Amino acid sequence: MSQKILVAGSGKSGIAASGLILKTGNEVILYDSNENLDREALLSNFQEGSPVTVLLGELTASLLKDVTLCVISPGIDLDTAFVHVIKDQEIPIWSEIQLAYHYAKGKLAAITGTNGKTTTTALTGEIMKAYYREVFVVGNIGTPYTLEALNTTEESVTVAEISSFQLESITDFKPDVSAILNITPDHLNRHKTMDCYIKVKESITANQTEKDTCILNYDDEVLREFGKTLNTKVVFFSSTQPLEEGFFMEGSQIIYKHNGERTDIIAVEELNLLGRHNFENVMAATAVSMEMGVPLDIIRQGLKSFQAVAHRIEFVEEKSGVKYYNDSKGTNPDASIQAVKAMPGPTILIAGGYDKNSEYDQWIESFEGKVRYLILMGATKDKIAECAAKHGFTNVMFADDMEEAVKVCASYANTGEYVLLSPACASWGMFKDYEERGDIFKECVHNL
Repeated sequence: MSQKILVAGSGKSGIAASGLILKTGNEVILYDSNENLDREALLSNFQEGSPVTVLLGELTASLLKDVTLCVISPGIDLDTAFVHVIKDQEIPIWSEIQLAYHYAKGKLAAITGTNGKTTTTALTGEIMKAYYREVFVVGNIGTPYTLEALNTTEESVTVAEISSFQLESITDFKPDVSAILNITPDHLNRHKTMDCYIKVKESITANQTEKDTCILNYDDEVLREFGKTLNTKVVFFSSTQPLEEGFFMEGSQIIYKHNGERTDIIAVEELNLLGRHNFENVMAATAVSMEMGVPLDIIRQGLKSFQAVAHRIEFVEEKSGVKYYNDSKGTNPDASIQAVKAMPGPTILIAGGYDKNSEYDQWIESFEGKVRYLILMGATKDKIAECAAKHGFTNVMFADDMEEAVKVCASYANTGEYVLLSPACASWGMFKDYEERGDIFKECVHNL
Protein backbone atom coordinates (compact mmCIF):
# COMPACT_ATOMS: atom_id res chain seq x y z
CA MET A 1 0.00 0.00 0.00
CA SER A 2 1.26 3.50 -0.87
CA GLN A 3 2.66 5.54 2.03
CA LYS A 4 2.73 9.30 2.45
CA ILE A 5 6.35 10.25 3.22
CA LEU A 6 7.61 13.68 4.25
CA VAL A 7 10.99 14.67 2.81
CA ALA A 8 12.54 17.51 4.83
CA GLY A 9 14.94 19.64 2.78
CA SER A 10 14.64 20.44 -0.93
CA GLY A 11 18.34 20.40 -1.87
CA LYS A 12 20.24 17.73 -3.78
CA SER A 13 19.74 14.96 -1.21
CA GLY A 14 16.06 15.81 -0.65
CA ILE A 15 15.29 15.65 -4.38
CA ALA A 16 17.20 12.35 -4.72
CA ALA A 17 15.36 10.85 -1.72
CA SER A 18 12.02 11.99 -3.16
CA GLY A 19 12.87 10.28 -6.46
CA LEU A 20 13.51 6.97 -4.68
CA ILE A 21 10.28 7.27 -2.69
CA LEU A 22 8.28 7.87 -5.90
CA LYS A 23 9.95 4.95 -7.71
CA THR A 24 8.92 2.63 -4.87
CA GLY A 25 5.26 3.55 -5.30
CA ASN A 26 4.91 6.04 -2.48
CA GLU A 27 3.72 9.62 -2.20
CA VAL A 28 6.05 12.57 -1.38
CA ILE A 29 5.43 15.68 0.65
CA LEU A 30 8.52 17.81 -0.06
CA TYR A 31 9.00 20.28 2.76
CA ASP A 32 11.34 23.26 3.13
CA SER A 33 11.17 25.90 5.86
CA ASN A 34 12.23 28.58 3.34
CA GLU A 35 8.89 30.01 2.25
CA ASN A 36 10.53 32.07 -0.53
CA LEU A 37 11.48 29.06 -2.65
CA ASP A 38 9.88 28.62 -6.07
CA ARG A 39 7.27 25.87 -5.77
CA GLU A 40 7.09 25.29 -9.53
CA ALA A 41 10.89 25.05 -9.83
CA LEU A 42 10.89 22.34 -7.15
CA LEU A 43 8.10 20.42 -8.88
CA SER A 44 10.02 20.57 -12.17
CA ASN A 45 12.48 18.04 -10.67
CA PHE A 46 9.79 15.36 -11.05
CA GLN A 47 7.76 13.85 -13.87
CA GLU A 48 4.50 15.67 -14.53
CA GLY A 49 1.68 14.10 -12.59
CA SER A 50 3.95 12.58 -9.90
CA PRO A 51 2.30 12.39 -6.46
CA VAL A 52 4.41 15.23 -4.98
CA THR A 53 3.10 18.02 -2.76
CA VAL A 54 5.39 20.95 -1.93
CA LEU A 55 5.10 22.54 1.52
CA LEU A 56 7.01 25.74 2.33
CA GLY A 57 7.32 27.85 5.48
CA GLU A 58 5.97 26.81 8.87
CA LEU A 59 5.23 23.12 9.49
CA THR A 60 2.25 22.40 11.74
CA ALA A 61 0.96 19.14 13.17
CA SER A 62 -2.22 19.36 11.01
CA LEU A 63 -0.07 19.22 7.84
CA LEU A 64 1.38 15.88 8.97
CA LYS A 65 -1.91 13.97 8.87
CA ASP A 66 -1.41 10.46 7.39
CA VAL A 67 2.41 10.94 7.13
CA THR A 68 4.04 7.62 8.10
CA LEU A 69 7.73 8.52 7.77
CA CYS A 70 10.04 11.52 7.50
CA VAL A 71 13.28 11.39 5.50
CA ILE A 72 15.54 14.22 6.63
CA SER A 73 18.35 15.84 4.63
CA PRO A 74 21.77 15.82 6.32
CA GLY A 75 22.01 19.62 6.39
CA ILE A 76 19.07 19.90 8.82
CA ASP A 77 19.85 20.04 12.53
CA LEU A 78 17.65 17.63 14.52
CA ASP A 79 17.20 20.45 17.06
CA THR A 80 15.36 22.64 14.52
CA ALA A 81 11.87 23.64 15.68
CA PHE A 82 9.97 21.90 12.85
CA VAL A 83 11.79 18.61 13.59
CA HIS A 84 10.30 18.70 17.10
CA VAL A 85 6.84 19.05 15.51
CA ILE A 86 7.54 15.82 13.55
CA LYS A 87 8.85 14.05 16.67
CA ASP A 88 5.81 15.14 18.68
CA GLN A 89 3.61 13.34 16.14
CA GLU A 90 5.73 10.19 16.75
CA ILE A 91 6.64 10.01 13.06
CA PRO A 92 9.87 7.99 12.55
CA ILE A 93 12.76 10.05 11.14
CA TRP A 94 15.23 8.41 8.73
CA SER A 95 18.33 9.87 7.18
CA GLU A 96 18.63 9.51 3.39
CA ILE A 97 21.30 6.79 3.83
CA GLN A 98 18.84 4.80 5.95
CA LEU A 99 16.22 5.15 3.19
CA ALA A 100 18.71 4.05 0.53
CA TYR A 101 19.93 1.11 2.65
CA HIS A 102 16.31 -0.05 3.09
CA TYR A 103 16.08 -0.63 -0.70
CA ALA A 104 19.71 -1.42 -1.63
CA LYS A 105 21.14 -4.89 -2.31
CA GLY A 106 24.62 -6.42 -2.44
CA LYS A 107 27.66 -5.74 -0.27
CA LEU A 108 28.28 -2.39 1.40
CA ALA A 109 31.49 -0.72 2.63
CA ALA A 110 30.88 2.49 4.59
CA ILE A 111 33.64 4.96 5.46
CA THR A 112 33.45 7.77 8.01
CA GLY A 113 35.84 9.91 10.06
CA THR A 114 36.52 13.61 10.50
CA ASN A 115 39.13 13.79 7.74
CA GLY A 116 40.18 11.68 4.76
CA LYS A 117 36.74 10.21 3.98
CA THR A 118 36.55 11.42 0.39
CA THR A 119 40.06 10.30 -0.59
CA THR A 120 39.63 6.91 1.10
CA THR A 121 36.19 6.36 -0.46
CA ALA A 122 37.37 7.36 -3.95
CA LEU A 123 40.47 5.16 -3.67
CA THR A 124 38.48 2.18 -2.36
CA GLY A 125 35.96 2.69 -5.17
CA GLU A 126 38.70 2.63 -7.83
CA ILE A 127 40.16 -0.58 -6.38
CA MET A 128 36.70 -2.22 -6.27
CA LYS A 129 36.00 -1.24 -9.90
CA ALA A 130 39.15 -3.03 -11.00
CA TYR A 131 37.84 -6.30 -9.53
CA TYR A 132 34.04 -6.24 -9.34
CA ARG A 133 31.73 -5.71 -12.32
CA GLU A 134 29.05 -3.65 -10.55
CA VAL A 135 30.41 -0.95 -8.23
CA PHE A 136 28.62 2.13 -6.90
CA VAL A 137 30.52 4.95 -5.13
CA VAL A 138 28.00 7.07 -3.23
CA GLY A 139 27.22 9.26 -0.25
CA ASN A 140 28.94 12.40 0.91
CA ILE A 141 31.38 12.07 -2.02
CA GLY A 142 28.79 13.60 -4.37
CA THR A 143 26.30 11.01 -5.64
CA PRO A 144 23.44 10.50 -3.15
CA TYR A 145 23.07 6.84 -2.10
CA THR A 146 19.33 7.20 -2.82
CA LEU A 147 20.08 7.80 -6.54
CA GLU A 148 21.76 4.39 -6.92
CA ALA A 149 19.96 2.22 -4.35
CA LEU A 150 17.50 0.69 -6.86
CA ASN A 151 20.33 0.01 -9.36
CA THR A 152 22.16 -2.25 -6.91
CA THR A 153 21.89 -6.04 -7.19
CA GLU A 154 22.86 -9.03 -5.04
CA GLU A 155 26.16 -9.10 -6.98
CA SER A 156 27.00 -5.40 -6.68
CA VAL A 157 29.36 -3.64 -4.30
CA THR A 158 28.66 -0.18 -2.88
CA VAL A 159 31.31 2.06 -1.32
CA ALA A 160 29.76 4.91 0.66
CA GLU A 161 31.26 8.03 2.25
CA ILE A 162 29.19 8.68 5.34
CA SER A 163 29.07 11.91 7.36
CA SER A 164 28.12 12.35 11.01
CA PHE A 165 24.97 14.21 9.92
CA GLN A 166 23.86 11.18 7.88
CA LEU A 167 24.46 8.83 10.82
CA GLU A 168 22.22 10.79 13.21
CA SER A 169 19.02 9.15 11.92
CA ILE A 170 19.79 5.51 11.10
CA THR A 171 17.84 2.51 12.37
CA ASP A 172 19.12 -0.76 10.82
CA PHE A 173 21.82 0.66 8.47
CA LYS A 174 24.55 -2.01 8.48
CA PRO A 175 27.71 -2.11 6.35
CA ASP A 176 29.55 -5.39 5.77
CA VAL A 177 32.76 -3.42 6.29
CA SER A 178 32.89 -0.09 8.13
CA ALA A 179 35.85 2.23 8.63
CA ILE A 180 36.34 5.12 11.06
CA LEU A 181 39.47 6.94 9.95
CA ASN A 182 39.89 9.40 12.83
CA ILE A 183 37.87 11.62 15.16
CA THR A 184 38.96 15.21 15.80
CA PRO A 185 36.81 18.25 16.76
CA ASP A 186 34.44 19.29 13.97
CA HIS A 187 30.79 20.33 13.56
CA LEU A 188 30.54 21.14 17.28
CA ASN A 189 28.10 23.92 16.36
CA ARG A 190 25.73 21.04 15.47
CA HIS A 191 26.76 18.15 17.75
CA LYS A 192 27.33 20.48 20.76
CA THR A 193 29.82 18.24 22.62
CA MET A 194 32.81 16.16 21.53
CA ASP A 195 31.30 13.15 23.31
CA CYS A 196 28.14 13.47 21.22
CA TYR A 197 30.15 13.78 18.00
CA ILE A 198 32.23 10.68 18.87
CA LYS A 199 29.12 8.60 19.61
CA VAL A 200 27.52 9.58 16.29
CA LYS A 201 30.66 8.59 14.34
CA GLU A 202 30.93 5.28 16.22
CA SER A 203 27.27 4.48 15.45
CA ILE A 204 28.33 3.36 11.95
CA THR A 205 29.06 0.01 13.68
CA ALA A 206 25.83 -0.08 15.74
CA ASN A 207 24.16 -2.88 13.74
CA GLN A 208 27.27 -4.82 12.72
CA THR A 209 27.66 -8.42 13.90
CA GLU A 210 30.61 -10.79 14.35
CA LYS A 211 30.36 -11.58 10.61
CA ASP A 212 31.20 -7.95 9.75
CA THR A 213 34.44 -5.95 9.96
CA CYS A 214 35.37 -2.53 11.31
CA ILE A 215 38.61 -0.78 10.24
CA LEU A 216 39.99 1.61 12.89
CA ASN A 217 42.90 4.03 13.33
CA TYR A 218 45.11 2.64 16.12
CA ASP A 219 46.78 6.04 16.60
CA ASP A 220 43.44 7.60 17.59
CA GLU A 221 43.12 6.87 21.31
CA VAL A 222 39.32 7.07 21.24
CA LEU A 223 39.10 4.56 18.38
CA ARG A 224 41.74 2.26 19.86
CA GLU A 225 39.63 1.94 23.03
CA PHE A 226 36.40 1.71 21.02
CA GLY A 227 37.82 -1.28 19.11
CA LYS A 228 37.97 -3.26 22.36
CA THR A 229 34.21 -2.91 22.84
CA LEU A 230 33.17 -4.30 19.42
CA ASN A 231 31.97 -7.81 18.70
CA THR A 232 32.83 -7.39 15.01
CA LYS A 233 36.19 -8.30 13.50
CA VAL A 234 38.46 -5.27 14.05
CA VAL A 235 41.40 -4.38 11.77
CA PHE A 236 43.70 -1.58 12.94
CA PHE A 237 46.09 0.64 10.97
CA SER A 238 48.85 2.90 12.29
CA SER A 239 51.20 5.44 10.72
CA THR A 240 53.30 5.83 13.89
CA GLN A 241 54.04 2.37 15.31
CA PRO A 242 54.41 -1.29 14.29
CA LEU A 243 51.42 -3.54 15.02
CA GLU A 244 51.35 -7.26 15.72
CA GLU A 245 48.07 -7.42 13.76
CA GLY A 246 47.05 -4.92 11.09
CA PHE A 247 48.57 -2.30 8.78
CA PHE A 248 51.48 -0.04 9.70
CA MET A 249 54.39 1.94 8.27
CA GLU A 250 58.04 1.00 8.55
CA GLY A 251 60.12 3.78 7.04
CA SER A 252 58.47 4.42 3.70
CA GLN A 253 56.97 0.92 3.41
CA ILE A 254 53.33 0.08 4.19
CA ILE A 255 53.15 -3.38 5.79
CA TYR A 256 50.37 -5.80 6.70
CA LYS A 257 50.87 -8.27 9.54
CA HIS A 258 48.42 -11.11 10.12
CA ASN A 259 48.83 -14.34 12.12
CA GLY A 260 52.56 -13.69 12.41
CA GLU A 261 53.00 -13.32 8.65
CA ARG A 262 54.33 -10.04 7.23
CA THR A 263 53.36 -8.73 3.77
CA ASP A 264 54.91 -5.66 2.15
CA ILE A 265 52.02 -3.75 0.54
CA ILE A 266 53.63 -0.75 -1.18
CA ALA A 267 56.34 1.90 -0.74
CA VAL A 268 54.92 5.42 -0.41
CA GLU A 269 57.22 6.63 -3.21
CA GLU A 270 55.04 4.58 -5.58
CA LEU A 271 51.94 6.61 -4.63
CA ASN A 272 50.68 9.84 -6.23
CA LEU A 273 49.60 11.14 -2.81
CA LEU A 274 51.42 13.49 -0.43
CA GLY A 275 51.47 13.41 3.37
CA ARG A 276 51.25 10.96 6.26
CA HIS A 277 47.48 11.39 6.55
CA ASN A 278 47.17 10.16 2.95
CA PHE A 279 49.28 7.12 3.80
CA GLU A 280 46.72 6.41 6.53
CA ASN A 281 43.95 6.73 3.92
CA VAL A 282 45.86 4.22 1.75
CA MET A 283 46.09 1.74 4.64
CA ALA A 284 42.38 2.13 5.38
CA ALA A 285 41.39 1.67 1.71
CA THR A 286 43.64 -1.39 1.45
CA ALA A 287 42.10 -2.88 4.60
CA VAL A 288 38.54 -2.25 3.38
CA SER A 289 39.35 -3.73 -0.04
CA MET A 290 40.96 -6.87 1.43
CA GLU A 291 37.98 -7.40 3.74
CA MET A 292 35.69 -7.03 0.70
CA GLY A 293 37.60 -9.85 -1.03
CA VAL A 294 39.84 -7.99 -3.48
CA PRO A 295 43.19 -9.76 -4.21
CA LEU A 296 46.36 -7.94 -3.18
CA ASP A 297 47.79 -7.59 -6.71
CA ILE A 298 44.62 -5.72 -7.82
CA ILE A 299 44.82 -3.51 -4.71
CA ARG A 300 48.47 -2.64 -5.45
CA GLN A 301 47.63 -1.65 -9.04
CA GLY A 302 44.82 0.59 -7.78
CA LEU A 303 47.08 2.25 -5.21
CA LYS A 304 49.75 3.03 -7.82
CA SER A 305 47.39 4.53 -10.39
CA PHE A 306 45.23 6.63 -8.04
CA GLN A 307 45.48 10.44 -8.32
CA ALA A 308 44.60 12.91 -5.53
CA VAL A 309 40.93 13.82 -5.24
CA ALA A 310 39.94 17.32 -6.41
CA HIS A 311 40.13 19.90 -3.58
CA ARG A 312 42.21 17.59 -1.34
CA ILE A 313 45.88 18.68 -1.58
CA GLU A 314 45.32 18.83 -5.33
CA PHE A 315 48.24 20.13 -7.39
CA VAL A 316 46.97 23.05 -9.50
CA GLU A 317 49.87 24.55 -11.44
CA GLU A 318 53.42 25.87 -11.19
CA LYS A 319 53.75 29.61 -11.88
CA SER A 320 57.12 31.42 -11.83
CA GLY A 321 58.68 28.50 -9.96
CA VAL A 322 55.93 28.47 -7.27
CA LYS A 323 53.70 25.38 -6.88
CA TYR A 324 50.02 25.98 -6.02
CA TYR A 325 47.94 23.39 -4.13
CA ASN A 326 44.16 23.36 -3.60
CA ASP A 327 43.00 21.87 -0.29
CA SER A 328 39.60 23.55 -0.16
CA LYS A 329 38.20 20.41 1.49
CA GLY A 330 40.37 21.20 4.53
CA THR A 331 37.29 22.55 6.32
CA ASN A 332 38.55 22.10 9.90
CA PRO A 333 41.86 22.77 11.67
CA ASP A 334 42.97 19.13 11.83
CA ALA A 335 42.48 18.61 8.08
CA SER A 336 44.46 21.77 7.41
CA ILE A 337 47.26 20.64 9.75
CA GLN A 338 47.66 17.51 7.59
CA ALA A 339 47.85 19.64 4.43
CA VAL A 340 50.43 21.99 5.96
CA LYS A 341 52.53 18.98 7.04
CA ALA A 342 52.32 17.55 3.52
CA MET A 343 53.90 20.62 1.89
CA PRO A 344 57.55 19.81 1.10
CA GLY A 345 58.93 23.33 1.74
CA PRO A 346 58.22 26.96 2.77
CA THR A 347 54.53 27.73 2.26
CA ILE A 348 52.18 30.70 2.02
CA LEU A 349 48.79 29.65 3.36
CA ILE A 350 45.33 30.99 2.47
CA ALA A 351 42.75 30.28 5.19
CA GLY A 352 39.59 31.45 6.96
CA GLY A 353 35.87 31.18 6.31
CA TYR A 354 32.70 30.26 8.20
CA ASP A 355 33.03 29.76 11.97
CA LYS A 356 32.18 26.21 13.14
CA ASN A 357 33.26 27.04 16.72
CA SER A 358 36.69 25.51 16.06
CA GLU A 359 39.85 26.21 18.07
CA TYR A 360 42.93 27.14 16.03
CA ASP A 361 45.82 26.80 18.52
CA GLN A 362 47.21 23.45 17.37
CA TRP A 363 46.83 24.51 13.75
CA ILE A 364 48.86 27.71 14.31
CA GLU A 365 51.50 25.65 16.18
CA SER A 366 51.85 23.38 13.11
CA PHE A 367 53.11 26.39 11.08
CA GLU A 368 56.55 26.35 12.70
CA GLY A 369 59.32 26.01 10.13
CA LYS A 370 56.74 25.63 7.32
CA VAL A 371 54.28 28.55 6.92
CA ARG A 372 55.92 31.92 6.08
CA TYR A 373 52.77 34.01 5.59
CA LEU A 374 49.10 33.50 6.46
CA ILE A 375 46.50 35.19 4.23
CA LEU A 376 43.09 35.33 5.93
CA MET A 377 39.58 36.00 4.64
CA GLY A 378 36.00 35.30 5.70
CA ALA A 379 34.14 35.51 9.01
CA THR A 380 36.92 33.88 11.06
CA LYS A 381 39.79 36.13 9.94
CA ASP A 382 39.94 38.25 13.13
CA LYS A 383 39.52 35.23 15.43
CA ILE A 384 42.35 33.39 13.64
CA ALA A 385 44.59 36.49 13.55
CA GLU A 386 44.18 36.90 17.33
CA CYS A 387 45.03 33.23 17.88
CA ALA A 388 48.11 33.54 15.63
CA ALA A 389 49.31 36.64 17.55
CA LYS A 390 48.88 34.76 20.83
CA HIS A 391 51.28 32.10 19.50
CA GLY A 392 53.77 34.71 18.21
CA PHE A 393 52.89 34.28 14.51
CA THR A 394 52.57 37.79 13.09
CA ASN A 395 53.10 37.35 9.33
CA VAL A 396 49.35 37.73 8.79
CA MET A 397 47.55 39.60 5.99
CA PHE A 398 43.87 40.01 5.12
CA ALA A 399 42.15 39.65 1.74
CA ASP A 400 38.59 40.54 0.74
CA ASP A 401 38.24 37.76 -1.81
CA MET A 402 40.05 34.81 -3.38
CA GLU A 403 41.46 36.80 -6.29
CA GLU A 404 43.15 39.25 -3.92
CA ALA A 405 44.43 36.39 -1.72
CA VAL A 406 46.04 34.59 -4.68
CA LYS A 407 47.64 37.80 -5.99
CA VAL A 408 49.12 38.55 -2.54
CA CYS A 409 50.54 35.01 -2.39
CA ALA A 410 52.08 35.36 -5.86
CA SER A 411 53.80 38.60 -4.87
CA TYR A 412 55.30 37.17 -1.65
CA ALA A 413 56.22 33.62 -2.78
CA ASN A 414 59.80 32.87 -3.82
CA THR A 415 60.90 30.38 -6.48
CA GLY A 416 60.80 26.85 -5.05
CA GLU A 417 58.08 27.70 -2.50
CA TYR A 418 54.45 26.61 -2.21
CA VAL A 419 51.08 28.34 -2.03
CA LEU A 420 48.37 26.32 -0.27
CA LEU A 421 44.63 26.97 0.05
CA SER A 422 43.65 25.04 3.17
CA PRO A 423 41.06 27.14 4.99
CA ALA A 424 40.55 25.19 8.29
CA CYS A 425 36.97 26.55 8.05
CA ALA A 426 33.77 25.87 6.13
CA SER A 427 33.10 27.82 2.94
CA TRP A 428 29.63 29.19 3.70
CA GLY A 429 29.12 32.93 3.67
CA MET A 430 31.58 33.54 0.82
CA PHE A 431 31.00 30.45 -1.34
CA LYS A 432 28.22 27.95 -2.05
CA ASP A 433 30.42 25.05 -0.91
CA TYR A 434 34.07 23.95 -0.64
CA GLU A 435 34.02 22.84 -4.30
CA GLU A 436 33.11 26.31 -5.55
CA ARG A 437 35.80 27.79 -3.27
CA GLY A 438 38.42 25.39 -4.68
CA ASP A 439 37.34 25.98 -8.28
CA ILE A 440 37.59 29.76 -7.86
CA PHE A 441 41.06 29.34 -6.31
CA LYS A 442 42.19 27.25 -9.29
CA GLU A 443 40.75 29.80 -11.72
CA CYS A 444 42.59 32.64 -9.92
CA VAL A 445 45.87 30.66 -10.11
CA HIS A 446 45.41 29.94 -13.84
CA ASN A 447 44.73 33.66 -14.43
CA LEU A 448 47.94 34.85 -12.72
